Order: sequence, then structure tokens, then C-alpha cells
Amino acid sequence: MATTNLSYYDKATIPNAKNFRFGIVVSEWNADITDNLYLGAKQALLENGASESNIIKWDVPGSFELIYGCKKMIETQKLNAIIAIGNVIQGETKHFDFVCDGVTQGIKDLNIKYDVPIIFCVLTDNNKQQSLDRSGGKHGNKGIESAIAAIKMAALREF
Repeated sequence: MATTNLSYYDKATIPNAKNFRFGIVVSEWNADITDNLYLGAKQALLENGASESNIIKWDVPGSFELIYGCKKMIETQKLNAIIAIGNVIQGETKHFDFVCDGVTQGIKDLNIKYDVPIIFCVLTDNNKQQSLDRSGGKHGNKGIESAIAAIKMAALREF
């Protein structure tokens, strides 16, 4: 479990993102969480040189649909990296396990199949408070961390 602010990074160590195009696919489920993750990711991209016109956002109904959204984005857009943003909170059934496993494996499979890095920004928490803490609360904003990973992977892809 995180005990520090995950959003801190040294801007001097981050490649300039001015020449990169980013896709962000956002789950509408738990929108209060995913909207904050999106805002954190977008702000970090902009602060590191990305232009607003080079950030494409698509919404999908839920976290499971992130896989298809990312796949379709890869196939139809010219991008350097994609961030998949979602939130799954543990409930009383095994649905949580199936969704978390499916999304994790699906994003992994897309990373293997395509030459566009997809960053996994799906919070899989035991309760809503943990998600709030990681989407702009006491542990920072995982969206920021994911944007930094996207910039680094976009730069790596250029090698």
C-alpha cells in the first residue's frame, strides 16, 4: 500500500513531450475518480511540453471497455503512447476479480501486439476512500504518474 505522494517527479529528468501525440481512454464508471485521474494526466502532459491539440481523449462505459477503446485508438490514430484510465472497487462478488484480471491481461496483450505503449492507470482498490486517496488525495494522483510513464515510454519508442 502506498504511504507517500506518488505524484512527485523531477521535471528535469522527464523528456520533453512537445513532439508526441497521446491518447487517453477514460472509463465513465466511477467518473468522480476517473475524471480526476484524467485531469492529473492531462496537466502533467501539458506541463512537460505536450500541446493540447496532441492529446486525444475518448470515453468508454467501464474499465473492461478500456481494452477495445485502446485497440481502436491504436488502429485509427497516430499516437506515441496511450493512457488507459479506469477504477474498479471491490464489491461483495467475484466480479471485481474478473474485471481486474481481464483489464490487466487485455492491456498487457495490447502492449505485446502493438508498437504503441499503453500505460495502465486503473485503480483497483478495496474501497472508495483508497481510490479517492490515489486520484488527487493524500497519495497524490496516479494520473500524473501515468502521464510521466507515457512520456518516458514515448521517448523510448523513438529509439
